[in-house]
Amino acid sequence: MNKRDEFLTRQKVLRLATVGKNKTPHIAPVWYRYSGKKFHIGTNTRTQKARNVMKNKKVSCCVDVGTNAPDIYGVLVQGNASLILENSKVKAIARKILSRYFKTLESESAKELLDDTDCIIEIVPEKFTVWNY
Repeated sequence: MNKRDEFLTRQKVLRLATVGKNKTPHIAPVWYRYSGKKFHIGTNTRTQKARNVMKNKKVSCCVDVGTNAPDIYGVLVQGNASLILENSKVKAIARKILSRYFKTLESESAKELLDDTDCIIEIVPEKFTVWNY
């Protein structure tokens, strides 16, 4: 695995940019999972980001760390997003995402998030831009 993919697999917060009404950008920090080929983000179809993806598949996202050189590293991604809505797939992927953030999926918070997740935003990257200073 290359440095970029290792970084994306290790980090915990991704900033997702979608396009809303009147071409207004919408940026949201989200939990995610990166497989080396696709990004998956659990959410609910009522959220702005999910509604935006339904109308416009073009998205960008950014994962970065550091504030002082030489410890600054980031990855910008441009790609196409779609919604996974099939309940069994949604729950399976959501469990994988949540297991990155919770010691156990038996906690009350993990259960609430899993119950509220009714879709997965799947991003297929088209372009990566990497920076480090």
